[in-house]
Amino acid sequence: MNKPKIVAYLKPTCGWSQGVRAVLRKYDLPFEDRDIINDLRQRQEMVEKSGQLLSPCVEVDGQMLADISGEEVEAWLLSRGLVQANERAPEAPTNQPCAHEAWSPIAIQ
Repeated sequence: MNKPKIVAYLKPTCGWSQGVRAVLRKYDLPFEDRDIINDLRQRQEMVEKSGQLLSPCVEVDGQMLADISGEEVEAWLLSRGLVQANERAPEAPTNQPCAHEAWSPIAIQ
């Protein structure tokens, strides 16, 4: 099976971005990991290609998947036959927000 060309526009430590990396590694898919926090050119490229500011964004063979979780990337790859289902566990949660974006309830007294 030919492996698709993948460019992933990701944050270095974000939970969503770690989930995308985990899915791509689960299926042994090579990908370009583009840091959109420390390289503003990469962020600008992501915005121009995706038409929006939210991340992660993953480009697969020229098709942009914008604001997507690892779980959604996996479902998309499977639905198009680009990967075959396997029982390997991903190395990180595939649908988890960035720590600073996680919602936590405030105790009201």
